[in-house]
Amino acid sequence: MLSTLRADISIIFERDPAARNWLEVLFCYPGLQALLFHRLAHWLHDIGLPFIPRLISHIARFLTGIEIHPGATIGHSVFIDHGMGVVIGETAIVGDYALIYQGVTLGGTGKQSGKRHPTMGENVVVGAGAKVLGNIQIGNNVRIGAGSVVLRDVPTDCTVVGVPGRIVYRSGVRVGPLDHNNLPDSEAEVIRALVDRIESLEQQIQTLQRLQSPVKTPVLSGNLAANKDEFAQDTPLCNLRDKAIQQFLDGAGI
Repeated sequence: MLSTLRADISIIFERDPAARNWLEVLFCYPGLQALLFHRLAHWLHDIGLPFIPRLISHIARFLTGIEIHPGATIGHSVFIDHGMGVVIGETAIVGDYALIYQGVTLGGTGKQSGKRHPTMGENVVVGAGAKVLGNIQIGNNVRIGAGSVVLRDVPTDCTVVGVPGRIVYRSGVRVGPLDHNNLPDSEAEVIRALVDRIESLEQQIQTLQRLQSPVKTPVLSGNLAANKDEFAQDTPLCNLRDKAIQQFLDGAGI
């Protein structure tokens, strides 16, 4: 128990630059306090003691805002950062060196009995507000982006983003567990590819139009006469890279 406590405190100093001394970590970090309550409740749960483990879990939830079922299995050196709103279900398994941010849910998807919550490997990072649901396997060194909803197995050394979660491989690139700014924006990448394709097709259409015989400008009359100059000129096809789309592709506001 003492060695596990020492490991839980050490990982906080390693991953949180705001941690200054062990007293501050012990008394002011709800993630650590929730783990202390859970380890006691989990031990009592394993020996078959009724009611008391759930009561300890409920008290911990009231004091820390973090709900961990006594049946959940949590490895050593796990850091629940801030932690408010974190929910970890009864059959969930969290591997060593996991980093879990506020608002994360490791939950089930129905009323089925047995194993119904996720199993996470070692060194997994789960971003703020992410939901990992069902009896699925999350491999080692996986990074789950903030707000993602993961419903399927994730292999080792992958990054998951989006709703529902999509796997983005990062082979050959080492990323620190706190580098959330390096998460890829897969939606923007797909939109960028589509815009590039549309612009390529537009250029081909313009080339074909130039090769054709010129079309006479229609005679204008009435109220349309004011737009004579506009109709007389060749009207280029719409360029989709307008300001709003470019800002989205560049990540502004997201």
